[in-house]
Amino acid sequence: MLELRPRCEHCAVALHPASLDARICSFECTFCANCAEGLLGNVCPNCGGGFVPRPVRPSHDWKGGNHLGGYPARTVPKLRPVDLEAHARLVQALNGLPPEQR
Repeated sequence: MLELRPRCEHCAVALHPASLDARICSFECTFCANCAEGLLGNVCPNCGGGFVPRPVRPSHDWKGGNHLGGYPARTVPKLRPVDLEAHARLVQALNGLPPEQR
């Protein structure tokens, strides 16, 4: 079950559960679209993977109790501002490899 983390791990901008600006990697590291696609260049600083848009959990119980009310979003942020110098070295080491080849 996705945690739906409430803030960008780098800049701390709010990412509510229905946000279309949230991006995650396969480990659920969560960043806003501006950080993930711009500042980080689609390279997760924590694992080296790529980012995809985070799915939106339904707010209404359409079927089987699978909704935000039954499975709420995380409320405690996980803030880990990126060391941009270290991230630049990681990006350079990946040498332009697309996420599916990392």
